Amino acid sequence: MTVRDALNSALEEEMTADEKVYLLGEEVGQYNGAYKVSKGLLDKFGPKRVIDTPITESGFCGLAVGSAFAGLKPVCEFMTWNFAMQAIDQIVNSAAKTHYMSGGNVDCPITFRGPNGAAAGVAAQHSQCFAAWYGSVPGLKVVSPWNSEDAKGLLKAAIRDPNPVVVLENELMYGISFPMSEAALSKDFVLEIGKAKIEKEGTDVTIVAHSRSVGFALEAAQLLEKEGICSAEVINLRSIRPLDTETIIKSVKKTNRLVTVEGGWPQYGVGSEICAQIMESEAFDHLDAPVVRVTGADVPTPYAQNLEAFAFPDTEVIARVVKRTLNKKIGA
Repeated sequence: MTVRDALNSALEEEMTADEKVYLLGEEVGQYNGAYKVSKGLLDKFGPKRVIDTPITESGFCGLAVGSAFAGLKPVCEFMTWNFAMQAIDQIVNSAAKTHYMSGGNVDCPITFRGPNGAAAGVAAQHSQCFAAWYGSVPGLKVVSPWNSEDAKGLLKAAIRDPNPVVVLENELMYGISFPMSEAALSKDFVLEIGKAKIEKEGTDVTIVAHSRSVGFALEAAQLLEKEGICSAEVINLRSIRPLDTETIIKSVKKTNRLVTVEGGWPQYGVGSEICAQIMESEAFDHLDAPVVRVTGADVPTPYAQNLEAFAFPDTEVIARVVKRTLNKKIGA
């Protein structure tokens, strides 16, 4: 099943199960979604529950947040998370903080979703990762799916959650197919928000990644194993906030080395937070080498294809960094 179809399945199942769930956003209805994630939903649920909006992110996002305060369960789609910058006040100041500021009297069961991070050839203003931005905000939950099971299970969990949840998908993953377990095909399949998954077990180094970078990390781990260099453990974060530090710490205690991978910028990124958490935990005493971050380049994303390819980590870059990490020791 493709990631696109997994997301569509999650939306259809949750809208069928709960009439309070509705979808709104640009082109989600008659056009079946800019990336065809909402294909067929308008025909099945009608224009009252699948709402095409004008190009006014702050407006329709504010409308969605208000309806969540009133007891509905909106799924607010941004054509890209870059456009959500127009609505960031609604997300951060209204959705994330009202439950706290109302003394727990007002819930905001809303899901914000759309493609995040770099796509291909869309230049700097449409190619940034918002994981660290939203991951720093108390009151929000933030998930970042990689494969089809992640996409379905995390989106269903987001829609059912009584809190505002940010779902950071990736445009380049929508058309990629992944096997689905029998459990994942069930309408009751939900993944726990805040729980990472060990995609590959290993003994020599831990690689932690989220979203599209998980695939590159797995390829790098397989390459390193094939070359007889090391056995790498790969952790798929799935959730940015809350962050499953317990799984990372347990892995580092076993492997004694850690490499983080993300497509976002290096400063104040997800990898930076993981580094800090490891430094402040008992895992620090188990490290044989400094933690290393693999990130997107610290530049606005280039439009030129040859430069864009250099701006984000891939399999080769991750494998090269892991090799370098294996040769390092603390104090050496």
